[in-house]
Order: sequence, then structure tokens, then C-alpha cells
Amino acid sequence: MVKHVFVTGGVASSLGKGLTASSLGRLLKSRGLRVTMQKLDPYINVDPGTMNPFEHGEVFVTDDGGETDLDLGHYERFVDVALSRKSNATTGSIYQAVLAKERRGAYLGNTVQVIPHITNEIKDRISALATDDVDVVITEVGGTVGDIEILPFLEAIRQFKKDVGADNVFYIHVTLVPFIGPSAEQKTKPTQHSVTELRSRGIQPDAIVCRSDRAIPYRLKEKISALCDVPVAGIVTAADAESLYEIPLVLHEEGFDDYVCKVLHLEQHEPDLTEWNALVRKVRAANAEVRIGLVGKYVQLPDAYLSVVEAVKHGGIDCGSKIIIDWIAADEAEGLLAEGRLSGLDGIVVPGGFGVRGIEGKITAITYAREHGVPFLGLCLGMQCAVVEYARNVCGYGGANSTEFDTRTPHPVIDLMDEQRDVVDMGGTMRLGSWPARLAEDSIVRALYGDEVVYERHRHRYEVNNNYRAKLEEMGLVLSGTSPDSRLVEFIELPSEVHPFFVATQAHPEFKSRPDRAHPLFAGFAAAAKFRAEGRRPHIPLDIPASAE
Repeated sequence: MVKHVFVTGGVASSLGKGLTASSLGRLLKSRGLRVTMQKLDPYINVDPGTMNPFEHGEVFVTDDGGETDLDLGHYERFVDVALSRKSNATTGSIYQAVLAKERRGAYLGNTVQVIPHITNEIKDRISALATDDVDVVITEVGGTVGDIEILPFLEAIRQFKKDVGADNVFYIHVTLVPFIGPSAEQKTKPTQHSVTELRSRGIQPDAIVCRSDRAIPYRLKEKISALCDVPVAGIVTAADAESLYEIPLVLHEEGFDDYVCKVLHLEQHEPDLTEWNALVRKVRAANAEVRIGLVGKYVQLPDAYLSVVEAVKHGGIDCGSKIIIDWIAADEAEGLLAEGRLSGLDGIVVPGGFGVRGIEGKITAITYAREHGVPFLGLCLGMQCAVVEYARNVCGYGGANSTEFDTRTPHPVIDLMDEQRDVVDMGGTMRLGSWPARLAEDSIVRALYGDEVVYERHRHRYEVNNNYRAKLEEMGLVLSGTSPDSRLVEFIELPSEVHPFFVATQAHPEFKSRPDRAHPLFAGFAAAAKFRAEGRRPHIPLDIPASAE
């Protein structure tokens, strides 16, 4: 029987439910268990695909094209499994499904209600992940206990215990234990109130993960245990860690995974944390600072580029560097050079995005990287901006642009494909999910990947205009990766004898990077940036990290 773990949160948002769930998933997987994960989001949007990143952070894309919550990125990075669109369900998608069934007559004319129809749909989404090749499903419920939007989800997971049996369900509640400076005390009252609220909804937690900036003494654990009816073994300290990748080890030291396995009657195999311990040692040992400029339009909210930042850090871990992110707003193109914002950088990343704001700033940053030999990595829109920059400043196409930003540009080097023009639903023109690319022989990307054909996740609408490919190549830009039928440009680069590292891709490779297995592009980029920080020039592919080959 598949076991189910539900993770809820209280007191305040952003306490780390996703990281707690991800860390537990890693610990259970290290015991030989097959784990998958899921996020239930209370917002009414069908998915985060149309949401402003300032509202919700990045949109994480799965192999099957699902536009999902950013917590799925944590899940994949920690548990190292490729999730699907089934791993994210929102209030909007659930109501949409229920209403579609009602229109088809699936409810035989009955009055459609939150209970049982909405709660049944939620339970169906949970059950859909409990397949024969899974031992444990970990489901995180977004929001905090007490939010009005969360009530149907709490009722659904309450019922789920009755449906599948008490021995197959484990409830985790993540709460805050704040430290009050003037009195020099840690306070348990917020946790008590949060658990009381959860119990009022019919859910008794099996474990309470206490977030704090310091360890919680045993006497306070006993107090929380007595007042919340949870065994002391189930009161877990999750103190702030120096690196988020230390969290699984912190929870393991608390005996968290042992306790979960005991309650769920899972076989007690000692976890093999050899590789994870080695990762944490590498993170701690990385002390050579490398400064990377991330040039984007949403830099005021770092979560908008969460996977990009983590992937760059993975590259740093791979080559023994401590990555320092310099957040650079792309809104003021002139100011980037006038204020010297781009000087002193060891590498520049231009990530994806939509909309015209900040485009000229991104192009300015790319020009600087190209002309000053600064290692550059462009992602999705970053590649499109690199093509526009090259067309303008090297090919002599004045006014070159993407038709996404200028429909009257004399040189639409980035444009919609012909078959996309008549599609009314803009979502229908998106290229989403995993797509193949064939890499050119003797190219930098071929050396980094070590394969001729690779698969990367996409989320974009516009493509390189094939009418300009010949001129771009004639002027020295290498179109180093295309779709297997050669219709779509997937990778561009400058030869290593021209630039130390100038690579861009139409894809979002950051989604597939792992802390203990850096994505090849980010490993190569970080290595090149490290060489620049040391005052040396890399010789691609000879100096790429061995793990990226």
C-alpha cells in the first residue's frame, strides 16, 4: 500500500514547507524508497503560467509541459525525480475540472458542492500519484492553516486518512518558534495556536517541524508535545542552516526520517547519505568567490529566478567556487554602463522572461559581455536578446528586434513561426515541455553535453527567424544546436578563439540542474567565470569540469 505524507504550515508563510517536504523526500529516497511529490495550491488561477513573477515567483516547467509552482523545482532538485503536471493542482484547476464534469452530466443532475465534489476531485489528484512504482507520495498543501482558501484541501486530506487507512497517512505541520530578543526566550505560543487551528479542522499532526533561528531545547519540545498531543520524538527542530542543502542532514540528526518510517510501518533501512554528505562538504569548502551578474526585470523578487540562481550555484559547487549573485535590474539600459554596474563581474547571465520592459538593458549587458570577454550565458529570452544584439552590432542590421517588442522592426530576427500567426489563443502558440536538439560537431555545447542529441525544457513563443540565419552565421555567430529537422535554432555560441565563453540556449536548462550533478551548461559557465576571476582564460573544452563532460 502506498504511504501518504501531507505537509501543512501555520503562523506565517515562507517558513519552508517545500524545503521540509523536499528534505524528507531525499531522506526517504536514501533509504531505498520510491518517492514522488505534489503541491496543492489554494489560488484560483488554473496554473501560474499567466501570473506575474512578482506575484508568484518563477514558473517551473515539467517535461510534459506543465507550468507549475516553483516548489516543484525544490522537489526535483532534492529528490532527483522528473515530475509531471500531475504534481501540481490549484483551486482553479480543480474547480475547472469539476465544472467540466458537471457540464457533461457526470453528476447526474445533483447539486454540485464543495463536499463531496470538490474534495473528491482533490483526493483524486492525490490518488493519481499513488501508482505501482511509488512507495511514498509527499503532498504539500500551500498557504497557511487559517486561510479561507485552504479549507477544502484540509477537509480533503482529513478524509483521505479514513479512505486509505490510518497506517498509511502521516501529517506534518510546519510552524514558527520565534526568539524574542528582549526576553531572550523562544516562544511556543504561535505553534500552539496553529496546531489548535489545524485540529479544529479535524487533523491531528503526527509531527511538528519547528522553524527557528536556533535549536529548540528539549524542555520546549516536551512543552509542545504535552500541549499539542504529539510525541516528543515528533517534535523536530529545523533551525536555520548555512546552506539549504544541509537541511536533510539537520532533519536526519533530529531523527525525523526514523520517526516517519516507524509511524508508517516502513522498513527501517539506514539511509545512505554518502553522496549528500559529500555534496555538503563541497558546498562548505567552496571559498573562491566568483561574482555573477544576473540581469533581469524581476530582480526585486529573487524567487522569480530561483532555478537559475540554484543552477549557477550548482556550477559553482562543481568547480569549487562560491557564487555571489549581483542582482542587476535591466530597466535602465543607459545606467548599466554609466554607473559601472557591469564592471567587476566574472560572468553575466541573462535569464528568460516576457514583455518589452528591460529588453534594452539586457541587450546592453550582452554587448558588454561580448566586447569585454566576460563569460555569458543566455537563457530563453536571453538567447533571443543575444541574437538581436549580434544582428544590430555585428551584422549591421539597425533596428533589429523581436516582433514581440516591435511589430514594425525592419529586421525581425526573432519572430513567430508561420504556423503560429493565426492562433488566437496565445497559450496555444507556446512551445512547452521537453524538446530535442541536435548539437553541432566541434561546438562548445557538444563538448559540454558530451552528446549529439539532448532534451531540454522550453517555455516560449518566439523563435529565431530563419531568414536571417545565413547572415548571422556568415558574420561569425555559431548556430550550434537546432531541432532535429533544423527548423528551430536551439543553441548559439561564439567560437572559443573569439570569446572565452559566450553560449545561449532557447531552452530553460536550469530546471534540470541538480546540486550534486550540475547541468553541463552551468558547469561550463561557472568554470569559465572562475577562470576570469583568477585572471586566466579558459580553453574550452579542455578546462571544463570533468563532471560536466
